Amino acid sequence: MKNDIKFINILIKGFTLFILLNGIFALWQPGKGQVSAYNVIFPGRQRLPFGENSAQAYNLSLFNLDAMFASHVINSGQKPGDEFRVLLIGDSSVWGTLLKPEETLSGQLNSANLSACGKQVNVYNLGYPTISLTKDALLLSYGMKYQPDLVIWLTTLEAFPLEKQIASPLVANNREALLGLQGSYGLEFDPQDPAFVQPSAWDRSIPGQRRALADVFRLQLYGVMWAATGIDQTYPADYTPAQTDLEADPKFREAEPPVLDEKSLALNALETGFRIVDGTPVLLVNEPMLISPGANGDIRYNFFYPRWAYDRYRDMMAGLSGRNGWHYLDLWDLVPVDEFTNSAIHLTPNGESLLAGRIASVLPGMCK
Repeated sequence: MKNDIKFINILIKGFTLFILLNGIFALWQPGKGQVSAYNVIFPGRQRLPFGENSAQAYNLSLFNLDAMFASHVINSGQKPGDEFRVLLIGDSSVWGTLLKPEETLSGQLNSANLSACGKQVNVYNLGYPTISLTKDALLLSYGMKYQPDLVIWLTTLEAFPLEKQIASPLVANNREALLGLQGSYGLEFDPQDPAFVQPSAWDRSIPGQRRALADVFRLQLYGVMWAATGIDQTYPADYTPAQTDLEADPKFREAEPPVLDEKSLALNALETGFRIVDGTPVLLVNEPMLISPGANGDIRYNFFYPRWAYDRYRDMMAGLSGRNGWHYLDLWDLVPVDEFTNSAIHLTPNGESLLAGRIASVLPGMCK
């Protein structure tokens, strides 16, 4: 009888402790990715983790910013005194779809052994697939803790529509971080937007977060193969090339010529990014895109853009930059059509080389 009572007491105490720990975990939400084997046992990754075929890419997509940055080479230690640190912000073209790390924009800029302001230039790739200015501002806010001397922000019109902002899964799963940007920097968005993933009390508990915890653990395991191979995405033997024969459609999303309504664009997210950097120099780059020589090329530049909308966007960006005193580089037509791969914004290694050379030429003028 006494043993039965003792056993019941143990069960009650164990259950009470489990409930207490889950309550603390749910309220506190301790950082689940701050401790990492990267930059300790394995080398840091050259770009943020992203992947849809983990078995071949030794990589995966997750939405824990702590874990993502802890795996990145930028987290490898204290900033050297002789380093001119550059952050690259942007979409999949910056991240480097179909490119090996050394072929990306950051890889080619680093291999050029550049100097600026009397220091060695080191460029860190914080680009991330999905096109959204709000996603860029989110990553920029996290990246600023690494004390950059310069931010190079590459963007394009497709990143501006309001409906694209929270559609990025990285944004949708980081509502709390965006609320911080809203309070501190005036980022405009609807906190109740149904696109947000808003966890319940159960989702915030230890059992409810088992998938997120497992993803952080899996990322550590993939560090073994990343360290051994340097592979962090799949490289198909062939792919569908970017479309050059286009539909005779003059619309940009739902907009029809001649009006590109600025109220439908997330200009506030762009302005928020400039507030986040708090005086750190920013080079804003209108990234290169494919200009189609094919059918209906007189109506549309490419799959993304009718000519009228993109031309108005370029005028808008030039005006914004001039009024705000932003350093702006418009490289929209820098790269020839045969230097794009599977998208109107994804470049070949040679296309990236053209872009890197143009950006490198203006770095000496970006000192404070």
